[in-house]
Amino acid sequence: MSQALAGVFPVFSTPFREDDTIDADVLAAEIEWMYGHGIDGIVMAMVSEVLRLSAEERRTLARLACEFGLGQGPVVVSVGADSTRVAVEFARHAESVGASALMAIPPPSLVTLEDELAGYYGALLDAVDVPVIVQDASGYVGMPMSIGMQARLLEEYGDRVLFKPEAVPIGAKLSELRDATNGAARVFEGSGGISLVDSYKRGIVGTMPGAEICWAIVSLWGALETGNTARTDTINGPLAALVSLQTGLDAFIAVEKHLLHKQGVFPNTRVRVPVGFRLDPETAAEVDRLFDLLLAAVV
Repeated sequence: MSQALAGVFPVFSTPFREDDTIDADVLAAEIEWMYGHGIDGIVMAMVSEVLRLSAEERRTLARLACEFGLGQGPVVVSVGADSTRVAVEFARHAESVGASALMAIPPPSLVTLEDELAGYYGALLDAVDVPVIVQDASGYVGMPMSIGMQARLLEEYGDRVLFKPEAVPIGAKLSELRDATNGAARVFEGSGGISLVDSYKRGIVGTMPGAEICWAIVSLWGALETGNTARTDTINGPLAALVSLQTGLDAFIAVEKHLLHKQGVFPNTRVRVPVGFRLDPETAAEVDRLFDLLLAAVV
């Protein structure tokens, strides 16, 4: 199964009604919209606001993602939690509803000892049969993971282990993991697309951007796969400029929901509060300007 996990796997945004409940109908439409643009699979992860959901809501969202997505491609479900026990419970549930693979950040509120972190990921891999993507989410939470620990997980569990390294500097860390595993590590990049061109040259198998410009990422990935340097450069300029405005997790969420609403996918831009970023009018205008430039570059 891990061999099928490659290409463009957007992390979907979670639509909320005005009462803050998950809007299943809009989620179904969002997933259908993304597949209409040629994506390879979908992901439920941090940009889906999973850390702001209750345990019951996370299980519901995982079930809905599988229900709406599995007929069209693989579904990856994020199961990271502050304790191994809870993460394993999420993992077993996600597998039971059909998830193609799991992804896990480290415990988000802890600075975890390396041997404890290795045990956390080992417990997830022992608990399920599907692949597990080890996500170094240190751009948002936690500390950068040891390359040595990640390499040992791959050595012990084989190709059931994939990686999404987000430690800074991303490019150097990608190459370090690649070299430490003699090129065996299968890696998704997670920079929202801003580092996709550089990361592609370092041997990644796929990318996990946001949903809102998945059509641009699909086009950029296609240009990279075919070696079309001119098209790569044409798309990458406005894309990188747009993603550069998303300076943190809440900024990613705010911009993504703004653009999903702009494109008629979401009826509103509602997010769970409290938040650490609000999209002010000047930034929204710049987002719209760069979006239009990106759209023209892709078309």
